[in-house]
Amino acid sequence: MATLFGQEYGRDELIKRVGDMSQLAGVKAIELTDGNERGVRAAEFRTGSGFNFTVLADRGLDISAADYCGQSLCWRSCTGDTHPAYYEPEGLGWLRSFYGGLLTTCGLSYFGAPDVDQEQELGLHGRAANLAAKNVSFDSEWDGDDYVMWIQGKVREAAVFQENLVLTRKIWTRLGEKRLFIDDVVENAGFASAEHMMLYHINGGFPAIDEGSEIVAPFLKTEPRNDEARIGLEKFFLFQGPTPKFQERVYYHDVAVDEQGYVMSALINAGFHDGQGFGFYIKYRKEQLPVLIEWKMNGEGTYVVGMEPGTNTADGRSLERQEGRLIMLEPGESRFYNLEIGVLSGQEEIAEFTETVKQIKARNA
Repeated sequence: MATLFGQEYGRDELIKRVGDMSQLAGVKAIELTDGNERGVRAAEFRTGSGFNFTVLADRGLDISAADYCGQSLCWRSCTGDTHPAYYEPEGLGWLRSFYGGLLTTCGLSYFGAPDVDQEQELGLHGRAANLAAKNVSFDSEWDGDDYVMWIQGKVREAAVFQENLVLTRKIWTRLGEKRLFIDDVVENAGFASAEHMMLYHINGGFPAIDEGSEIVAPFLKTEPRNDEARIGLEKFFLFQGPTPKFQERVYYHDVAVDEQGYVMSALINAGFHDGQGFGFYIKYRKEQLPVLIEWKMNGEGTYVVGMEPGTNTADGRSLERQEGRLIMLEPGESRFYNLEIGVLSGQEEIAEFTETVKQIKARNA
């Protein structure tokens, strides 16, 4: 059953009221045409609840814009949804095509700071977000009384004599809901062992982020990445307004899980709209993504907080190898990742989420 306009509807009730379901919701293919975005294939999702988002097929099937009732969930950078032909893999060149958005995938064979690992030069955050997907398909269909919308495809990171990793991704949602689901499988399609690292770079922006906003999760232990992050460490969870010359601060969090092994974390602006409140949460399995990275960047223009579950820290693949944390996928071996991202709107939903987090932390105290 779908909840629309405050009332529940089944399939038979809805199809009698519309000529086509696109009147209420759906997924629509588009192609961007202007400037450095020209030629990027995309799909626009509308759930009918006021929750809308855009998936970029030519950018790793990542999620760029996302909003709820006109309120953006995510930060959008000055680069725009740059075509992957403009990707610069060396050093910090990745930033020239980093549009921010709700999700930018980092990986598949490495992510983190520029690095040299076994004489191989690695740029910032890997290639996944600048690879065009193949075998892309999308559709909307009834599953009983649920109307399901989805897009799926394959993203391959490969080179002769090197890695051959394939990400099979499906992003889906339902009519009337204000959440989405990401189901990923990363397979080593080659004939030799391959390095694998994965990070979900989820980028909260205004108005989910503003002065007084917080990251809320059942934190057990927090480690600052460097000396800059030690500044104001006791307030790692609290965000300030846009601040001139603010330097990014990165934290590595160990977080408690619920009884099913899920991590719950959210970016919440409780004071938004005269105290009505607004934000969004992520939910994922800690066994799949053991590290929660917080990217606190409260600068001017670059005003964003990253809530980033990953397989590793962001200090470079060579360190992960040295510390024994680097994942090696054997030929034919796969890794699975499943995430949920949803809107928190209003004090009741925020209070319910906050109470859930408190209970999870209490059970793990």
